[in-house]
Amino acid sequence: MNVKDNFESIQATILQACKKVNRNVDEVKVIAVTKYVSIDRAREAIEAGVVHLGENRDDGFLQKWEALGDKPCWHFIGSLQSRKVKNIIDKVDYIHSIDRLSLAKEIDKRATKPIKCFVQVNASGEESKQGISPGDVIDFIKKLESYKHIQIVGLMTMAPFTDDEKIIRNCFKTLRNLQSKVQEIKLPYAPCTELSMGMSNDFEIAIEEGATFVRIGTALVGNEKAEVES
Repeated sequence: MNVKDNFESIQATILQACKKVNRNVDEVKVIAVTKYVSIDRAREAIEAGVVHLGENRDDGFLQKWEALGDKPCWHFIGSLQSRKVKNIIDKVDYIHSIDRLSLAKEIDKRATKPIKCFVQVNASGEESKQGISPGDVIDFIKKLESYKHIQIVGLMTMAPFTDDEKIIRNCFKTLRNLQSKVQEIKLPYAPCTELSMGMSNDFEIAIEEGATFVRIGTALVGNEKAEVES
């Protein structure tokens, strides 16, 4: 596993995807998802030039934050329990999983500065997926107006795990269309300029459909648990 080589390969793929749809490659940022790797592997990603690191659990996030501090830009990308907010709020730069008012209220209560947040959307309609239904997103965002420490910088979704490109693409198109609707209402606390979508298996499609952040774990930093078992 050579993270530097992986990162260079991913950057080349991103460049090609951007060229295909006439996008500026600088619009797309890679988040290295370090959930399944050690602090050393996460550090290797930073040394390879990765700026953004993402964690799914508060304990994993805190372990890596203690070791790496503010060298990377930190993203919390997993489901966040309200009672865990206090553990991460002073250390995280972005939260990708706002999906209920109770969580927003707790973030606003605990934060000492504006927090860049993504509303998590269940764009695929799968019962197994978390997030707000597309039809409820606008009303939900309007209800966040009084939370002064929350800035809705964008929307986040996860596509179904399938080989059917049409299904994946439609999921990402749904999120992009929703983003346009949010931008149209011009809420100062919800500029919604970002789209967090696309993972190791589908980030090229996500970029073609407008992703500005892609969340890449296995293809970039690997899965050390799986490596040991194999």
